[in-house]
Amino acid sequence: MPDMDPETTHTEPAVDEEASLFSTMDLLLFSVIVGFVVYWFMSRKKPEPIPEFKKLDTPTPTTRETSFIEKMKKTGKNIIVFYGSQTGTAEEFANRLSKDAQRYGMKGMVADPEEYSMGELSRLSEITNSLAIFCMATYGEGDPTDNAQDFYDWLQENDDEDLSGLNYTVFGLGNKTYEHYNAMGKYVDKRLEQLGATRIFDLGMGDDDGNLEEDFVSWREQFWPAVCEHFGVEASGDESSIRQYELKEHTDINMNKVYTGEIGRLKSFEVQKPPFDSKNPFLALVTVNRKLNKAGDRHLMHLELDITGSKIRYESGDHVAVFPTNDSALVNKLGQILGVDLDVVISLNNLDEESNKKHPFPCPTTYRTALTHYLDITHPPRTNVLYELAQYASDPKDQENMRKMASSSPEGKALYQSWVLDASRNILAILEDMPSLRPPVDHLCELLPRLQARYYSIASSSKVHPNSIHICAVVVEYETKTGRTNKGVATNWLKNKLVTDNGHKSTVPMYIRKSQFRLPFKSTNPVIMVGPGTGIAPFMGFIQERGWLKQQGKEVGETVLYFGCRHKNEDYIYQEELEGSEKNGVLTKLNVAFSRDQDHKVYVQHLLTKNKEHVWKLIHTDNAHIYICGDARNMAKDVQTAFYEIAEQVGVMTRTQAVDYVKKLMTKGRYSQDVWS
Repeated sequence: MPDMDPETTHTEPAVDEEASLFSTMDLLLFSVIVGFVVYWFMSRKKPEPIPEFKKLDTPTPTTRETSFIEKMKKTGKNIIVFYGSQTGTAEEFANRLSKDAQRYGMKGMVADPEEYSMGELSRLSEITNSLAIFCMATYGEGDPTDNAQDFYDWLQENDDEDLSGLNYTVFGLGNKTYEHYNAMGKYVDKRLEQLGATRIFDLGMGDDDGNLEEDFVSWREQFWPAVCEHFGVEASGDESSIRQYELKEHTDINMNKVYTGEIGRLKSFEVQKPPFDSKNPFLALVTVNRKLNKAGDRHLMHLELDITGSKIRYESGDHVAVFPTNDSALVNKLGQILGVDLDVVISLNNLDEESNKKHPFPCPTTYRTALTHYLDITHPPRTNVLYELAQYASDPKDQENMRKMASSSPEGKALYQSWVLDASRNILAILEDMPSLRPPVDHLCELLPRLQARYYSIASSSKVHPNSIHICAVVVEYETKTGRTNKGVATNWLKNKLVTDNGHKSTVPMYIRKSQFRLPFKSTNPVIMVGPGTGIAPFMGFIQERGWLKQQGKEVGETVLYFGCRHKNEDYIYQEELEGSEKNGVLTKLNVAFSRDQDHKVYVQHLLTKNKEHVWKLIHTDNAHIYICGDARNMAKDVQTAFYEIAEQVGVMTRTQAVDYVKKLMTKGRYSQDVWS
């Protein structure tokens, strides 16, 4: 091998120099050994298969947990009900529709779109007689709910998706007092059709400002016959109660394994770990809790929550979500009327072992914890709860009335409206007024909806208060037609969150929900803020931030506030702060409407039209941004009408042109609303 010659020539002198150490025989043996080693290595380079180094075939990856198609095939399901839910109602409706499927010889499963790959919708045709139902709530200003955001993005981005094999229907949940009524339900319904899917029943729309339950029941009564006709199936006629969970009582359990109110991870309130969100709230210390109003029969309050060390970040206009607990007196009364030991440790386990939802609430836990932390016991129960509980009424008349209220008959609807909704009867009131009804507490716990987080507009700026979140709220308390006093769960719970209570510091489980309610990017843009009552909350943050910007030497545009309350000497909240901000120039103009301090009512919309020339200049000439916060049912509509009138009178427009002008402001992000009904 010629390439070895130089090496051989080079090594020879070294051998001669050490002749005294090696004999001729040694050299001969050494040469033989080297030759053998070289031959062995060269022979190894031949392209022969070497089993011990052969690449192993990798097994086909198992189906990801995000495949709802594989789960449906595995469990024999043919109906899937997706929900987009912010307050739990859409999820509740989805569960009811899934249970309905069993009565029609089908098998349904409920799915959170956030947990699955929605790109698999095109594969649903692989399952015979398959159907996708979408219960989609609209949140805020026509937005998807948090858990449906990714699904919404997917629908928008995938123009080439072929859903021609998909059978679907949509039920939307909305509120007519909002500008974008049922926007999410309408969008999903239309978009699925555009992508080739087959709508097997018309879009249903529920109005929470009217009677959402009645809207759903009426739609559902027509929906299932349409499904039967489409797939050629018949109802089984079985209208009996179908349990979803089975009860297990724990007689000997380590109490460290028992949930005591945690939302997600066990012991998460003892050992806090960021990031903090809806499944892992932060326990914030209450550092301030003071009454805002000077007089009157209402209680308006200001709370400050300490978020030091939490790594929580927020912006002015965001919402803080808090997880309240039910009044212990109500919980105790429920335990007494049902004759149960509330401190028994239990688990409610899903009978469908393949379901992602193993329990209706964190388990194992006690009945007391479930009724205090996890279940909604103060809202009037929906008709499905009455229907399921009817079997436990020993009086046939009570059974008949409960089933009638759950029906879609005009008489049943009217009875439910008057006896349950108009009378504001919660589950305790129903049990008290129907002595023959004594359901098992475990079935009641299965049926009651989850107690939801409550959202409040943050009343502070993180530029000024980086480690503190401020809340402004009015305590809800009213007398019902039955003479009972009903109290708002969250506001009464917050009211009692004293800074120190018997030596203990009060805490509030919370997290931040981002909002689109934002100050203009350019600080030079003027802002017009309209927020009567507790609607002033986000504007306290806006004012603080505009003041901070001025302190930084930034040029800040006009900052105008329209605030309203009943009486100057009673409920003019934040009076000192607001008047101080006007005095130091942060607030360019403070306009306050005292609605009941004179013979005729004066509201914020009246002050807007009174200052119409200035308002129109700010909007039309100076590029002002408008912000509305508060009541959606009346105030927001009246204020919007005032802006129409200003555009007509000062801008010399027709009503049609004025409406179009305001809509364009909304589209450009210059007319924002943070409203509730």
